[in-house]
Amino acid sequence: MDEVNRFAIKRSYFTNYCIAQFFSSIAFQMVSVAIGWQMYNLTHDAFSLGLVGLAEFVPMVLLTLIVGQVADRFDRRKIVVTCQIVECGFTALLLIGNLGGWLGSSQILLVAAILGACHAFEGPASTAIVPQLVSKEILPKAIAWNTSIWQTSSILGPTLGGVLFAFGPSIVYITAVAALFVSAVLIFFIRVERGVRKSEPVSVRTLFSGIEFVWRHPIILGTISLDLFAVLLGGATALLPIFAQDILSAGPWGLGLMRTAPAIGALLMSLVLARFPLQKAAGPALFCALAVFGLATILFAVSTSLTVSLFALFLTGASDVVSVVIRHSLVQLHTPDEMRGRVNAVNSLFIGTSNQLGEFESGTLAGLVGAVPAVIIGGIGTLAVAGLWMILFPQLRRLRGLTGSLEE
Repeated sequence: MDEVNRFAIKRSYFTNYCIAQFFSSIAFQMVSVAIGWQMYNLTHDAFSLGLVGLAEFVPMVLLTLIVGQVADRFDRRKIVVTCQIVECGFTALLLIGNLGGWLGSSQILLVAAILGACHAFEGPASTAIVPQLVSKEILPKAIAWNTSIWQTSSILGPTLGGVLFAFGPSIVYITAVAALFVSAVLIFFIRVERGVRKSEPVSVRTLFSGIEFVWRHPIILGTISLDLFAVLLGGATALLPIFAQDILSAGPWGLGLMRTAPAIGALLMSLVLARFPLQKAAGPALFCALAVFGLATILFAVSTSLTVSLFALFLTGASDVVSVVIRHSLVQLHTPDEMRGRVNAVNSLFIGTSNQLGEFESGTLAGLVGAVPAVIIGGIGTLAVAGLWMILFPQLRRLRGLTGSLEE
């Protein structure tokens, strides 16, 4: 009976964790829509959209080695709560600046950089909490369900952000502050079991131990680096305001739909993976999904129809989530708890590079050759990376299940 009660309590905590992630993600998506649209309205420059992504990315790079150590040495729950409270404060600053009429491009970039620093600390700590809430046997399913929760919020967040932005950006920021506060409260009341961790002194070796772990496991290295370069080249998120306003003439509501379409595809695919986990041919499935991602990116670039564009974005989201579930499952299942913060910090760096630096790459390339050619080049680059990685990482190409040995 005690064991049953213990399981019920842990399941309740995992539910609270997922709900907290839901609200936190909604806030992030809404703020992204608002600052992207405001930045483009202020500058009408594709390069400035790329700078927003760069501002969020640079703190993640600079803090990677530190945040992993922090997540492995302190209460991960308190780290997440602290970061979300700080995010609340600076989102409120965007609100005040907008109401006061002094919010400009430099202020947006500054806040984006601070939010990037918060995400750098929050990401590894938050991800490392999941294995403390569920057993190893159901961890892949828990990751898939958590991914579906996150994707659901990604569907509602951009749509809600686009709709609320029509009434003014201040409404978006007020809603985001409330969502972040709710998330912080839910995380605060979660209780996790802390295992016995080795009390290692901070040294150069411990700082780089997460990178060393990833380097020693080719399948993990191949998976997360494949995601990095594929999304780095193929991502078009930063350019969506240009497509919505200048190419498709869809307005803010169209931007919200375009931000939502990949999340819908990802949500449906994550639900499929939660119901039917990848037990066989995980490697081939990964490369097939990547090929779909590249082709769908090219289709989006050449489309002049909102319907076709939304369908292409839907395919990019559905194919990308395959990589997400495989990567997170491998990292969590094969990393000791005392090192999860450092390894997840490396993983977060790869994710951040593919997202934020990808936005900078897309914005810069679009400024040089135009938005449509930039996205086409990115899609072709994604297909090229997939072919190259099949040669460089044969272990990944032959990968079957997710729970077996990484060296097989």
